[in-house]
Amino acid sequence: MKSAVTPDQQGVPAGSAPFPSQPPAYAINLPPSAVYPSPPYGQVPMPPGYMPFQMPVHMPSPVHPQYPPQMPVEMPMPAPGRPPDCPPGLEYLIQIDQLLVHQQMELMEVMMGFETNNKYLVKNSLGQQVFFAAEENDCLTLQCCGPMRSFAIHIQDNMGQTVMSVTRPLKCSACCFPCCLQELEVQSPPGNPIGYVTQNWHPYIPKFTIQDEQRNSVLRITGPFCDCKCFSDVNFEIKSLDETSVVGHISKQWSGFGNEMYTDADNFGVKFPMDMDVKMKATILGACFLIDFMFFEHSKQQDHH
Repeated sequence: MKSAVTPDQQGVPAGSAPFPSQPPAYAINLPPSAVYPSPPYGQVPMPPGYMPFQMPVHMPSPVHPQYPPQMPVEMPMPAPGRPPDCPPGLEYLIQIDQLLVHQQMELMEVMMGFETNNKYLVKNSLGQQVFFAAEENDCLTLQCCGPMRSFAIHIQDNMGQTVMSVTRPLKCSACCFPCCLQELEVQSPPGNPIGYVTQNWHPYIPKFTIQDEQRNSVLRITGPFCDCKCFSDVNFEIKSLDETSVVGHISKQWSGFGNEMYTDADNFGVKFPMDMDVKMKATILGACFLIDFMFFEHSKQQDHH
């Protein structure tokens, strides 16, 4: 009778279970070609409250903060140094030989034909704002007198300081009354006259004279025979006192068929020599406002009449 083989005789340590006839697939002594299945995790007890992690099917896109759109800001012109003989605020005109004058469109005038105070943006050739001009007038004068009305236009720099004022008294604008010709006074600072613009009588051509603070004639302005031109600019030439040479111009620019027909918001270009006295430059800017009122300020209500 054969004796029983003990675990020690089979190479199994005492106290441990003998190896099964087929070792498990995850044993460490499997050959390299064997398959290594995952351990049976599902048989391991999970702690109470355990929630298995699930990969979301669709990850939400990150929410970016929404900022309100920014409105374009007018770039102001940097202020140069002011010479001793230059009125405060007019130092902007020292390095300028061209100004662009844009009249702002008023919604009440477009929709109802109700005349309002004019407002202008004055820029240099680079599009930088130099001045802001605003008319000061009462409602009765605006509605009853129309473009013939007297006015006071206050011109402010980029700091909001009033550096110049332009005043026009109420006078008849008919060419058959040479005793009631138009006149405009330019002051800088307000209360200190620096120049005048006076109308010269002529039966069919607009003519003006630019005068200094002593009422001495300095320049002439001559307009065209017809101030109504479609699809082109209307030029008022700035000439020497003897009218033999042209030194600049005030040009009413064509702004499109819709703007010309339904609004009185006009655009002007003013050209003068770079080395001209700043007081004369300011007076020519005032002449631009006078020309606008005399020849191009027509409201819808007046057109219907």
